[in-house]
Amino acid sequence: MSTSNANAASSASHGKFYLVGGGIASLAAAAFLVRDGDVPGSNIVVFESLPRLGGSLDGSGTPEAGYVARGGRMLEAKYLCTFGLFDTIPTLDGKQSVTQEIVDWNKTMRTSSKARLMRAGIREDAPDFGLAERHIAALSLLVLEPEALVGRVRISERFDAAFFRTNFWLMWCTTFAFQPWHGAAEFRRYLLRFAHMVPGFSRLQGILRTPLNQYDSMVRPLEKWLSARGVVFVLGARVADIAFADVGGVTVPRSLTIVRAGKQTETQVEADDRVVVTLGSMTDDAILGTTDLAPVQAGGEGGGAWPLWRKIAAGRANFGRPEIFDANVAESAWVSFTATMRNPDLLDRIRTLTGNVPGEGGLVTFPDSNWLASIVVPHQPHFAGQPADVTVLWGYGLAIHRPGNAVAKPMAECTGAEILTEIAFHLGIETAVMRDTQTRCIPCAMPYITSQFLPRGADDRPSVIPPRTARLAFVGQFCEVPDDVVFTVEYSIRSAQVAAYALLGLDRAPPAVYRGMFDPRVLFKAAKALHDIGAA
Repeated sequence: MSTSNANAASSASHGKFYLVGGGIASLAAAAFLVRDGDVPGSNIVVFESLPRLGGSLDGSGTPEAGYVARGGRMLEAKYLCTFGLFDTIPTLDGKQSVTQEIVDWNKTMRTSSKARLMRAGIREDAPDFGLAERHIAALSLLVLEPEALVGRVRISERFDAAFFRTNFWLMWCTTFAFQPWHGAAEFRRYLLRFAHMVPGFSRLQGILRTPLNQYDSMVRPLEKWLSARGVVFVLGARVADIAFADVGGVTVPRSLTIVRAGKQTETQVEADDRVVVTLGSMTDDAILGTTDLAPVQAGGEGGGAWPLWRKIAAGRANFGRPEIFDANVAESAWVSFTATMRNPDLLDRIRTLTGNVPGEGGLVTFPDSNWLASIVVPHQPHFAGQPADVTVLWGYGLAIHRPGNAVAKPMAECTGAEILTEIAFHLGIETAVMRDTQTRCIPCAMPYITSQFLPRGADDRPSVIPPRTARLAFVGQFCEVPDDVVFTVEYSIRSAQVAAYALLGLDRAPPAVYRGMFDPRVLFKAAKALHDIGAA
């Protein structure tokens, strides 16, 4: 019996689907099961350890206490799985699909940065990449080399020190959160996947945004749609272990160990049931600080997703190697921050400095920052219910263990107020603007946020449908989806679509990953841009 046939039951409606994790991958999987497999929603159970759904696509807070978004995901037109899913999910008001809302929104609020880089308070409009011919040759060699030959090599092993001082690297690494010690294989995938965006990269042209943060614009409509169809959400429930049995050389899930409100129970997985597991988590152990308190750096023990993966992968090579991704917090951590303000002075000053209205410019990076800090001023409001007299901005730093330029402390040890003082220094404005008593700045330390970029081998991420298994699938950022790129909503949703179709035994597949690098026109425009010839 083939794996796909083993996964397919005689009737999808007769068994339960247990989804471990309530992030976008699980929610998307549930939607594909209902929409494309006619699975009754009541047959789908989602276990989430947090008190709300959405996983890393979060957004919360109040004007008084301050809003929080640990991160923000950029979209682009070639996210075919994402837009294909949300084309059938209505917005909260039911007036149109989420996809149409995003398309219409980005026609109105088109991203075009006039200050992608800012040095000493002076913006750089469409900065040159500044690549030497040897750097372009090294980039070309990397994309032409088969991924299997790249292996666990670091980016820093493929490029000289001067490459990491170029504007190209500064813009690339801060847009996508790459570090020199991250895996060259993942960097290669990004170069291939986004080749069509290189000409407009210095202005972030082609980047799409949601009208509000992704939790309010994407997660909440999807949750509402699933709830209306009877999908069962069990919140505050951590899946601590999954028991398996070997049947004729095929591994099948037998039970889930659930911990909820301090009590442990067992959920049996019957012969017609299936299990979908979100492996790992970018935001496990995330710790929030306050305006006056630094976030206590997490210890790297794993909040739930990592211990579960380690347990089920022990002795099973086909379940991947979690230790590749969760055992080196020093190389995967950074700090983000969300500032909430009633005084409009700061955003007014940033608007003048950047030449962009809120929501138009995207990421502004300070190349001279010891923290390699960047900020984003989204369109206001950015959170549902945000009052008209309240504004927010978001930012993050990649080099969190260096002392700041104005604040002589590592970013990881700074309060929200100290972070804003450092940002004021790089904007070239007086710090009094940042010290309004009604301003709240909440930093967030995330030890695993770029763990999916760490150097890896071909088998370190397991397949969505692991070989020699039945009635089991892995989804999220730490399973293997050929050709697509991690740290994107698209990757999670594509993995969910693959999992749903395979477990249902459907003879269909997600749309192919866009491969613009095989289009001579795309390559020609990218080559011109890399040489700073007629770049957008």
